[in-house]
Amino acid sequence: MKSERATRIALIGPRVASEAVLAAAEAVGAGVARRGGILICGGRGGAMEAACRGAKAAGGLTIGVLPGPDDGDANPWVDVPIVTGVGEARNAIVARTAQAVIAVGGAYGTLSEIALALCFGVPVVGLGTWTVAPGDAPDAPDPIVRAGDPDEAVEAAFRLAGR
Repeated sequence: MKSERATRIALIGPRVASEAVLAAAEAVGAGVARRGGILICGGRGGAMEAACRGAKAAGGLTIGVLPGPDDGDANPWVDVPIVTGVGEARNAIVARTAQAVIAVGGAYGTLSEIALALCFGVPVVGLGTWTVAPGDAPDAPDPIVRAGDPDEAVEAAFRLAGR
């Protein structure tokens, strides 16, 4: 049975990001909000902040899953800060909560969230992010669905989330 809840899309990306990554993340956040989805992220700066800013500008709801114990660490566009105190282990919460993940750019934290989402069976859409392949099958197809722009990434994420 399909849930009547709003679709939960995670934006994952680096805290230190280029202007291009920040612009793409902001556009993704806005796109998620325009489709009526809830944006989930790590709640801090960089791509996460840009995505939240975009979602809020489009009238959306944002959730930030914070690594530390202080909700004051959330960026100003987070509606619902979730304080965990578990450090980078919070990446598992972001990946598990989402119905689809959009990875924009990325550092090692982004890579860990991609891996966790794939382990959990959560679809991952990539926009200028990592390429991954299983170590025992380096010629296997990339499990990340590739998008050419933010609108395509949002469309793919909602389709893969089953909404």
